[in-house]
Amino acid sequence: MRIRHLPEILVNQIAAGEVIERPAAAVKELVENAIDARATQIEIEIREGGKSLIRVSDNGSGMSREELVAALDRHATSKLPDDDLMHINSLGFRGEALPSIAAVSRMNIKTRMNGESWEISIEGGKKQDPAPSNHPSGTQIDIRDLFYATPARLKFLKSDRAEYMAVKDTLRRLAMAFPHIGFRLIHDSKTALNLSAASPKERLGAILGRDFADNAMPIEAEREGIHLTGYIGLPTLNRGTAQYQFLFVNGRPVKDRLLTGAVRGAYSDVLARDRHPMLALFLDIDPQDVDVNVHPAKTEVRFRDAGHIRGLIVSTLKHTLHENGFQTSSTVSMQALGAMKPHTNPNPGLPFSSSQSYMGQGMAEKPRQAYEPYQGLQPVAKEEYAPVEEPATYPLGAARAQLHENYIVAQTQDGLVVVDQHAAHERLTYERFKTQIAAQGIEKQGILTPEIITLEENEMARLLERQQDLAKLGLEIEAFGKDAIAVRSIPAILGDKVDIQGLIKDIVDDLTENDSTQNLEERINEILSTMACHGSVRSGRRLNGDEMNALLRQMEQTPNSGQCNHGRPTWIEIKLNDIEKLFGRR
Repeated sequence: MRIRHLPEILVNQIAAGEVIERPAAAVKELVENAIDARATQIEIEIREGGKSLIRVSDNGSGMSREELVAALDRHATSKLPDDDLMHINSLGFRGEALPSIAAVSRMNIKTRMNGESWEISIEGGKKQDPAPSNHPSGTQIDIRDLFYATPARLKFLKSDRAEYMAVKDTLRRLAMAFPHIGFRLIHDSKTALNLSAASPKERLGAILGRDFADNAMPIEAEREGIHLTGYIGLPTLNRGTAQYQFLFVNGRPVKDRLLTGAVRGAYSDVLARDRHPMLALFLDIDPQDVDVNVHPAKTEVRFRDAGHIRGLIVSTLKHTLHENGFQTSSTVSMQALGAMKPHTNPNPGLPFSSSQSYMGQGMAEKPRQAYEPYQGLQPVAKEEYAPVEEPATYPLGAARAQLHENYIVAQTQDGLVVVDQHAAHERLTYERFKTQIAAQGIEKQGILTPEIITLEENEMARLLERQQDLAKLGLEIEAFGKDAIAVRSIPAILGDKVDIQGLIKDIVDDLTENDSTQNLEERINEILSTMACHGSVRSGRRLNGDEMNALLRQMEQTPNSGQCNHGRPTWIEIKLNDIEKLFGRR
């Protein structure tokens, strides 16, 4: 068969397979066009998850008659004025979206510019001539019966609800990146999303929830012309998946392994491996240093210096966590408060049974000999109590009691704090170990007979490039021929039974995926964490007033003391106002 040129409609249908794989992708392309048109209000209406109708209306700059006709031609765009793919300052630039969507649907476009309004219809890629319209402002694009012209593609769509949720997720991401724009989503005649123009934090709170807004820490850093801003959640505000982590590059929502690896590295010290923080990061970078022309859907990017970007993210997040590590998520306290319920007597007029709380009338009728010191409270004579400290002096207040030989209750200026003594001391001990290692370095353990490990050429190159970094962590390696390395020493803290070959393979995988030596650092930190656990104040140990207050003061001075090594809170605070509400005083 001879080589021939494919018909234009078929070319557009093929392109639609890459660019428009589902309704959410069509919505993304149309909304990005509205944003590029400097719209300040965008409304999206869909039916049946976008299968039967997608309507995007904006108050942007609109199009002239000539631009309206050209916009439906393949690779026609207004967004590359200098024909330079290295200086892309808009969300769209390929000129593929409209003709690709038009090739597989029934489309109608109404637009107004400079007082003139025009309308055009396209069905299955066939354009009609534009006609005058009475459209008031901006642009409105209607897409009906998406993929009717490619029935095979239609069969691959999911349920209406699944497609609707994908559309909503797409809009949420775009709304995060452009908080100054109002967004409204209508699904099957019901408003599903209504976001007014707001500040970045207010917009993130509206999308990710009040818990995030209340427990998010602002970040801002700049290095060599790269500007990183955003909000990251406290470690104790975490989820079971990484789907609540968002990265935006020059306003473009992207999915990138770089973010996952960098966030994991930053939070590795304060969060268990199976838990994930919530965050939104915005990276502003010179367009020449990032390639957005990697995939037709434009959801992936490639950085010129990925290691530099990762280093900026990790160092900035770690610094912010260090500065705010004393805090713990308010959601923990709210959950505890929600679990508290006022006790009431189910049998009015009768005393409480022995299984009920001694309150009110029931307490008055209980024999005096029944009131023995509570077994979980430190039983000391009045004169043995440490001097009462002034709660207002310290963030964690002054210790007042120990409950169940594990929980310290402290009084603050406007409430009370409950501390898990083992979790708190575990973090203090762990941080002390880390400080010692930072000051003295990681002790190396030489190997009498060097371990020879065979690797592929690219794996060897990656390892040898990080030879000095690995040496600082106690792992000394050198080339051994063309396809192997010799391991001369390992971190002594790993012990004698470490699987050296498995360790090297894991580090190679880490370098391949994240361009970091994170795996070795995590192994060392896991051992330090275990050592800290065994060297900490145990649950069940009774503490006197001096010991409890000493622990509180150390927590206030120690980085990351708001959570243990696994991301669990070490303390919670309950405000006096909330306590009074429980008792009906407010």
